[in-house]
Amino acid sequence: MKTFIFPGSFDPFSLGHMDIARRSAQLCDKLVVAIMENRAKTSLFTVEERVHMAELCLKDVPNIEVISRESLLVDLYRELDASAVVRGLRSESDFRYEAEMNAANTLMFPNYQVIFLPCRADLAFTSSSIIKEVAYYGGDISRMVVPAVEDMVHKKMLEKQAEKT
Repeated sequence: MKTFIFPGSFDPFSLGHMDIARRSAQLCDKLVVAIMENRAKTSLFTVEERVHMAELCLKDVPNIEVISRESLLVDLYRELDASAVVRGLRSESDFRYEAEMNAANTLMFPNYQVIFLPCRADLAFTSSSIIKEVAYYGGDISRMVVPAVEDMVHKKMLEKQAEKT
């Protein structure tokens, strides 16, 4: 059984994330979407909210499981006896970063494998950071996230703005 891991902070879960997850699920028996804690980032959403978003977006794909984890990716890889990690690439800079992460993970676990999938051209400039920035200023994010996630983002932005006043 081939198990792939699609890791990320997914803050929020975007159409780009959804596209990579759905395409990856076609290449393996089981895809684990792993909501990873990233200590270098300040998340807008809680881990539980991010898991919920991913589950909403992927509920119709039977071979996808959404989990959360606070650990090294390579440790999760070993734990799940994974065959590969899937990483979506939007740009040349994404490739550079992902290649460095791949090298580090391979040093820790030589059997570590990664599959790079390019994103769809229409989603190449969409990131969670851009979604949050556009939403903060009241911009239209409807072509970046599904409607349920759009509602969650707008609600969270209203909460954040209310905290400032």
